[in-house]
Amino acid sequence: MNYRIRQIGITASTNDDAKRAAEADEDEGLVVWALKQTAGRGRHGRQWESPEGNLYCSVLLRPKITAQEFGHFSFVASLALYDTIRDFLPQANITLKWPNDVLLNGKKVSGILLESGESWLVVGIGLNIAHYPADALYPATSLQAEGLRQGDLSKMLEALLNHLRHWYETIQNGDFSPIRTAWLDRAQKGPVTVRLPNRTVEGVFAGLDDNGHLRLRLPDGSEDSIATGDVFFA
Repeated sequence: MNYRIRQIGITASTNDDAKRAAEADEDEGLVVWALKQTAGRGRHGRQWESPEGNLYCSVLLRPKITAQEFGHFSFVASLALYDTIRDFLPQANITLKWPNDVLLNGKKVSGILLESGESWLVVGIGLNIAHYPADALYPATSLQAEGLRQGDLSKMLEALLNHLRHWYETIQNGDFSPIRTAWLDRAQKGPVTVRLPNRTVEGVFAGLDDNGHLRLRLPDGSEDSIATGDVFFA
């Protein structure tokens, strides 16, 4: 896959820009990169603060998979982000938190938003380079706050896209197994609290199932499968 980068100074949402391009039959590989967003958003429609100095991009893909498999790409994007941060902070403590968070020294450093249509998938990525929100749902940080001396956004975008290409090619045959194995090798593990829309569940992280759902070992020894929710580690 060859990337075509469309750089924008300020936009409302790179995901919205990429979605419009998808609906206009743009080929996969389009990357919309903005220096600032005025209406960035995360999961469940939450506001994503987007001041200049961080990395905001959305990648248009057209994977030949079923709609049910689109969720696997949150793990693809997480792995690409993990590898990118490792490139620039090789000694850092980086872990992955279900379903699509990357933690740097235990704090959230990025966001991923997947949006799809009949024949396309947009992977939206935000990476905190210079700034991070002080009042986020989960404690947040930035690469510079954790020791990065210089943040060249173009070099970081290049690294991110190269890693995304690698993991995209890994999952192209529809086999989630290598993605799941790689993600679990980098995953944050231990006791967790999961906030669901109608209840809160406590247990111990027990892996991922074939659909990418969280396997949670409950206090009575049984396991529950969680399809969506907010995860907090003890």
